Amino acid sequence: MNAGLRRHPLTGSTRHVAAASAADRVSTVLRLAGTALFAGLVVACASRPVGDFGRAQPSVLHDNVLPAVGTFMARQREPVSNFNQTDQEREMHNRTWRFLVAAQADDWMFDTQAEMQRTRIARPKDFTFTTDRYYSWLKRTYYQSSRVRYATLNRHVLADLDTMPTTFASICAVIEVDRNRAVALASLTDLEPGAAENVAARKYENDFHIEWFVRAVNYRYESYSYALDNLLVETPHEQSITVDASLEQLSYWAGRATRHDFCGDPTGQHARGSVTIPSRFQTMVPDLEVIDQK
Repeated sequence: MNAGLRRHPLTGSTRHVAAASAADRVSTVLRLAGTALFAGLVVACASRPVGDFGRAQPSVLHDNVLPAVGTFMARQREPVSNFNQTDQEREMHNRTWRFLVAAQADDWMFDTQAEMQRTRIARPKDFTFTTDRYYSWLKRTYYQSSRVRYATLNRHVLADLDTMPTTFASICAVIEVDRNRAVALASLTDLEPGAAENVAARKYENDFHIEWFVRAVNYRYESYSYALDNLLVETPHEQSITVDASLEQLSYWAGRATRHDFCGDPTGQHARGSVTIPSRFQTMVPDLEVIDQK
């Protein structure tokens, strides 16, 4: 008989086996409960409300409940600040949100994953996004005319361009807030314990969010470019010239984001002519028919 395994003298039952079986059942129940809770969070994360221009709207679930869960989980792996958000930080988060997701494109930017990343419930996964998703969505969406896909692509690029100046301005304001915090920390002495740690943690959080925005802008530009290149092969039309010009302007903002140049040229008025993109086509037959939206 195995050591530690005791058999009842009358019934012959093995108590360790029963105990192990009960422990296994408890473990299984806990795993199932954890899975159900995680699934519930995933479903909840998938429906963050947005308003005009894709900016996030207030929501108790998404502004309080999910961040509270995410903060608890994040403390186990990275710096977390106890500071309240400034108006500038809240504005940055609201304005950058539309670049981190793309509801109009059927989750081509992984909206659910973005919300779990924003609330810090899950680790970042946007590093693994592939640039073919937008084109795949555009390709399978039904239009009466193939030319309208170019119009759709151009509208999405122009929507990004329209909100880029104010988004850059909001990031610039947060960078200034972090600078002011550092100056105040260095010059003041009557501070609560942990003030320095909170300043460093908030700087980490803001830098993390800004870097996420930088990746998102470049991902959009690369996704749009991939779509245009493939549309030129699949359904070549003269409308591609307009899209190419819009993408040239977007490349200007993507380059500035990569350089972290958020505080210069606030209107982006120097975007035209400042970036050269190799032509995607040689000569196109004029095709200037005006096509209504699908």
